[in-house]
Amino acid sequence: MIYAYIRVSTKHQNIDRQYLEIKEFGVDDKYIYIDKESGKDFDRTNYQKLIRKIKKDDLLIVKSIDRLGRNYKMILDEWSYITKIKEADIKVLDMPLLDTRIEGKNLVGKFISDIVLQVLSFVAENERNNIRERQAEGIRIAKEKGVKFGRPKATLPPNTNEILNRYINHEITNTEAASIIGVSRGTFFRLVKERNKTFV
Repeated sequence: MIYAYIRVSTKHQNIDRQYLEIKEFGVDDKYIYIDKESGKDFDRTNYQKLIRKIKKDDLLIVKSIDRLGRNYKMILDEWSYITKIKEADIKVLDMPLLDTRIEGKNLVGKFISDIVLQVLSFVAENERNNIRERQAEGIRIAKEKGVKFGRPKATLPPNTNEILNRYINHEITNTEAASIIGVSRGTFFRLVKERNKTFV
């Protein structure tokens, strides 16, 4: 049986390009599973239905490896589960080397695909590390130049101390006080704490 999987990250994204390429392989619509969800993990409604259906010697077609997901460590684990535990095949349209059917069933195809996937995983992880390093370096340089990070401090109204006193004297609730000042309850309690320290 030939199955196909299509994924876009949001409900507003178009699946046509993936769908048309997959249909060229003659996949019946009832065997095409579509998710409009993030690729951060594999806990997706239709993907899970698909995996429950796939069995030995079935073929799963995807347009590109990132349609399976974004996290290459998780993709490696899922790839291994499908090809080694389920004993099904996978074909990635955008990368012909990622086709476990290459050279028939003498394991060469699976071996080649596994190596390619490992290399992709290594490259992706290196790129993530490089991005993090560049971001950290950029933040360090910006801080040295005096750039401030984080949410700017809220501008408090002139009657803040009066509202704090009314709360401390049990004249109003913390919810009312926070609303009057225009801050969250968490920020309000921090203001109360800071005020109490001032008057200790």
